[in-house]
Parts: sequence; structure tokens; C-alpha cells
Amino acid sequence: MAGTSPAMTSEREGKSKIKIWGRNTSSNVQKVMWAIGEMQLPHERIDVGGSFGKNREPPYLAMNPNGLVPTLEEDDGFTLWESNSIVRYLAAKHANRTLEPADLKTRALAHKWMDWQLSVMGPAITPVFWGLIRTPPEKRDMKAIEAGREQTAKLLPVLEQNLAGKQYVTGAAFTMGDIPIGCEVQRWMRVPIERPRFPNVDAWFTRLCERPAYRKFVDIPLS
Repeated sequence: MAGTSPAMTSEREGKSKIKIWGRNTSSNVQKVMWAIGEMQLPHERIDVGGSFGKNREPPYLAMNPNGLVPTLEEDDGFTLWESNSIVRYLAAKHANRTLEPADLKTRALAHKWMDWQLSVMGPAITPVFWGLIRTPPEKRDMKAIEAGREQTAKLLPVLEQNLAGKQYVTGAAFTMGDIPIGCEVQRWMRVPIERPRFPNVDAWFTRLCERPAYRKFVDIPLS
């Protein structure tokens, strides 16, 4: 699956150095593309998964046996799956540590918030997003959707408190730690639900929305 199928769409910026396999509507793909955009890395994104399929075909499974997206493929044949791991890898490899903090403790804080997205916030908001955006109205489980909304609203004070007096999750600078949570909060802000106000989260999200890479790769219609 080293080449690009004519049936697949892709985004190219200059000479391709890395490939990202995955559709642009996946929040996990969006994390990686946002990081790539922040670092302005030459890349090619290839639509896989969802309505595009191909993620259960042998060539893709040879790169990612989970059949999920995204997968990173580099020119030398190195492949990597798991979106947060890809973000960490690219942040460490490129852009002179602009996304990966040089200070060990600040870097640990960035890792903490990336893990918090995976283990805490992601599972809470997923039933809300899937129920309202990817499930036909007649098949929606409104109990699960409301439970997810309530759980997410109970979790966000953790982020709200952390952002008090800060521009970003680890302090004054935008880091890789902002990216995974930013993708989750983007869904929280866009799904048609009633939301309690969190002023620090709102101000932080406004700052994220001003970033060109966010606008290009993340701020697209939910689907």
C-alpha cells in the first residue's frame, strides 16, 4: 500500500516526506494533522477508514494490524500507529522542540494531559459525539448521550482549574499537550447540546481557534 490509489484523495504540501493514512473527519487523524500543520511538515494524507474503507485490507493491516486510523508511514518504511504516539514522535523529531517542551517537567505535564484525553475525557464525550453526529435520530440512545454529556461536564472543571492564569495547558506556550484535548473540546463545543460555561476553557479554546493549523485541519464540519 505504498502508492496512492486513484480512488483516494490526498493532501500534498511540497515534496511528500511523510504519509498519514486516515480520513480527515477522524479526531485521531486530526490530532496528527494539527501537529503536522503546526510544524509545517511536508506530507501526504491518504483517505482510509469510514466510507473510504481499505483499513481492513491486507496492505493496510500489514502497517496497522488494528485496522484503525491514523497510521504514520515514513520514507524509510518506518510505520507508527496510535495518534498520541504519532504526535509525540513527530514533536520529538521535528521543529526544534516547538511542540515538545525542552524542560523535563513541562514535558511531563504535556504527556499528562495527552493521557488524560485518552483515559478520561475521550471515553466520556464519545457517546455524545457518536450518538448525535454519527447515529440516525431513530437509533439514538438518548440515555447514553445524556450520561456522556453529564460526565463530560463533570470532568471539564479539572481542565478549567488547570487553565486558571495560563494561556495553554502547560503554561504560556502551546505544546503537544494542547492538541489531543483541543480535538475533544472542539467536539464538545460543536455538538448540539446544552453546555455549562467554563470561562478558562472558553478562552483557551478561542486561542486554539485562532491557530492556522487548527483552522485548516480540525475546524471542519462534524461528521
